[in-house]
Amino acid sequence: TAVPMDTDTRTRALAVLREEVAACRRCEPLARARTHTVFGSGLATARLCFLGEAPGADEDASGEPFVGRAGQLLTKIIEACTLSRDDVYILNVLKCRPPENRRPLPDETANCRGYFEKQLEIITPDFICCLGTTAAQALLQTDEPIGALRKRWFTWRTSQVICTYHPSYLLRNPPAKREVWDDMKLLMAKMGVKL
Repeated sequence: TAVPMDTDTRTRALAVLREEVAACRRCEPLARARTHTVFGSGLATARLCFLGEAPGADEDASGEPFVGRAGQLLTKIIEACTLSRDDVYILNVLKCRPPENRRPLPDETANCRGYFEKQLEIITPDFICCLGTTAAQALLQTDEPIGALRKRWFTWRTSQVICTYHPSYLLRNPPAKREVWDDMKLLMAKMGVKL
């Protein structure tokens, strides 16, 4: 079994992995087109990780995950859970932006799997919240749609996993915010966070 790492060890391990990601050329078309790789951000010892799909234009420009409109909505969701972005860790399945923000291709997900799995192994969160179909299917290695994955608990290594809609879906379908809030209430109850 892995020895639990202290904060400094985790922070250093993530920094090393970040450098590896920044030099990655596994998906040559994505590597050529990117401005920045988008590694992830947050607390190296976070109890909760949010796993999204892939960077968009704002994220590619800044090198930070979830900074555009969907990211602002994710921040509001986190704050509604009485947490802040500093309390959690946010990462994506892909570290490079796909053209036109299309969904990641299976080989792109496969190329990035080692990176996002290693990030999660370093952080060893108690909980992972998958945002949207791509993240849920990639982490859980399933082909079930997000609607079927919601309201169920899964396990990935030592982490408990819950799935909900991606914030960009909520921007297009505001009524679904109620369902995401139901998912967050489930998650916070399991985490012991009072809402």
